[in-house]
Amino acid sequence: MGRYVARRLLQMIPVFIGTTLLIFLMVYSLPGDPIQALFGSKAADPATVARLRHEYGLDQSLLVQYWNYLTGLFQGDFGQSFSGRPVADLMADAFPVTIRLALLAFGIELVVGIALGLLTGLKRGKFIDQFVLVLTLVVVSIPVFVIGFLTQFFLGMKWRLITPTVQDSMNVGQLLVPALVLGSLSLAYVARLTRTTVVENLRADYMRTALAKGLPTSRRLGVHLLRNSLIPVVTFLGTDLGMLMGGAIVTEGIFNVQGVGNTLFKAIQTSEGPTVVGIVTVLVLVYLVTSLVVDLLYAVLDPRIRYA
Repeated sequence: MGRYVARRLLQMIPVFIGTTLLIFLMVYSLPGDPIQALFGSKAADPATVARLRHEYGLDQSLLVQYWNYLTGLFQGDFGQSFSGRPVADLMADAFPVTIRLALLAFGIELVVGIALGLLTGLKRGKFIDQFVLVLTLVVVSIPVFVIGFLTQFFLGMKWRLITPTVQDSMNVGQLLVPALVLGSLSLAYVARLTRTTVVENLRADYMRTALAKGLPTSRRLGVHLLRNSLIPVVTFLGTDLGMLMGGAIVTEGIFNVQGVGNTLFKAIQTSEGPTVVGIVTVLVLVYLVTSLVVDLLYAVLDPRIRYA
């Protein structure tokens, strides 16, 4: 196991470098001059523009800029935004909010999605099964931003059950509805995926053997059925955590949550390249780490899986 983890960590290095290089080139190759954008419609002094371009290293080639960014990154320096504030400080303000929002959404889809999938798998063909299948199909068919606006309109404006926008981004209670909206699509996928695997495993030989041996229902369902049914679900959930953090830009915009998505959207609007690259770099690391954790969980869920 130790050698496998070490090998995977080494494999992450070229993936990380290649991904961040691609993002860096895409962001800094966009048309327009971010330094000129700082002055808006006002005429900028050429000497001032040249000084700022030199200060931010924009007068160097893209590869040199990326090398400087990468070397600074390994020292914990994400660079400085064009507003003069360190990117690390911007992320320190935004990431705790988005992490809290993403974990709430992840918890909702994990608990509710797996519970619905297990229930409908055991009640295959009955009313509850058909109802959940139709409901999840409707959720999958509707874009998240539409669900967000509908939730905001009916719960916040028409029925006044919640505040239309989040007033305190650090308040977990106010983040519950945005988290439900953020995780709604993934919840539907988890429920349908869990149902499918449960139905397949109910017909497996080991389930018939467990029943013939007279094992208690709780052990048959909890240890034998659910444990084996969760392997494809864990694969989806592992990649979904990073998607929730990256996809929060829409939900945070609708509910005015001051997190990473909101910060990233504003940075894109104002051509804040350092901020965009810094946030995406952290999201790449989240994807890489969660993919490793998912692979290690396979061995926990299925004893037949062993890593050399």
